[in-house]
Amino acid sequence: MDSHDVIILGGGLVGLTLAIALERHGLTAAVVDPLDPEKALAAGFDGRASAIASASWRMLDALGIAETLKPHGCAIHRIEVRDGLQKNALDFTTAEDDEPLGYMLENRTLRQTLREAALGARGVTLHMPDRAARVERNEAGVRMTLASGKQIRGQLLLACEGRKSPTREAAGIRTAKWGYDHVAIISAFDHTKNHNNIAHEIFYSAGPFALLPLNPGTRSALVWTVSPKEAEGVLALSERAFLAEVTKRAGGLLGEISLAAPRSSYPLDFHHATRITAQRLALVGDAAHGSHPIAGQGLNLGFRDVAALVEVLVDGARLGLDLGDAQLLDRYERWRSVDTLAVSLATDTLTRLFGIPGKPATAIRRFGLGAVQKLAPLKSIFMAEARGTSGDLPKLLQGAVV
Repeated sequence: MDSHDVIILGGGLVGLTLAIALERHGLTAAVVDPLDPEKALAAGFDGRASAIASASWRMLDALGIAETLKPHGCAIHRIEVRDGLQKNALDFTTAEDDEPLGYMLENRTLRQTLREAALGARGVTLHMPDRAARVERNEAGVRMTLASGKQIRGQLLLACEGRKSPTREAAGIRTAKWGYDHVAIISAFDHTKNHNNIAHEIFYSAGPFALLPLNPGTRSALVWTVSPKEAEGVLALSERAFLAEVTKRAGGLLGEISLAAPRSSYPLDFHHATRITAQRLALVGDAAHGSHPIAGQGLNLGFRDVAALVEVLVDGARLGLDLGDAQLLDRYERWRSVDTLAVSLATDTLTRLFGIPGKPATAIRRFGLGAVQKLAPLKSIFMAEARGTSGDLPKLLQGAVV
């Protein structure tokens, strides 16, 4: 039976990053995921992309991954926020000598880079594709039998399986959850005007409409939020009609456009686990929490979990503690619970605030955006949130190893 320090269920963006980060600090990890990585990476660009906040980027840099990603990433130097197509936007702009607010990366590129880094890490063992057929957690440790028949063991089980985590459900951990009457339409398009490294967030009463810069300067990702009923119609539109609708909502910001990726959609919801640890178990990323993509914080919250958990476990290992020690899990729980709940509720509030229809609500929103634009201290607070640099930052998010 192969032995590892930890067993990670879920080999997505968060799970692989966690395995690499632990390995860089001398801990070993087995990663189990039923998805065949060759099939997942075989397809071309599907329009899915992620915003990596500057704090998360510092962590990737500290882990030696950012150097490989940087040629593919599009730096975000400015974010413009509008209520509808109002002329004056609330903007968050970096100084010339300052780091970007973040980077936009195609998910496929990020996944490929993380997989290659994991394959090259001596302390990481990938069981992909494979799945957990039986899991035992007790005082002695974690034992797992895989569908392939292999048996592995570790001191701690880390669930990175996403929003519908079966491990969370099996552990009896409840979640506070509710659905939004929203569906996200995902795609990407090429355009005639250069985006100049600007991300646009346009709020309509039907839902946010985001244009996110990609490489080269004439390509952007689209996240368009609509009602479930509207989503069916939008997905059924001809390519010409779809582009016409996007052009109308973009207000000519990027000129003439053409599709660069297929359209897809997914329903939006909120969920937050009532606790994120149990006996020899910790929830990480979407297994622990999920929010509306209005502020682009989903993946970054997962990376914050990774940075905090790595610091807790490395500190514990240096003290000679069992990695499944309840004290360590309690420290991780206390560190992450308040932050993730605060960010999730803030995005929920924004979603509801900007979704109120009518002229009075529009006037109030626009007054609020104008007030923030004029108040430098308040803008600084919002910029820190966008960068992911607020709160009690783990060392990795400061760009340092533990």
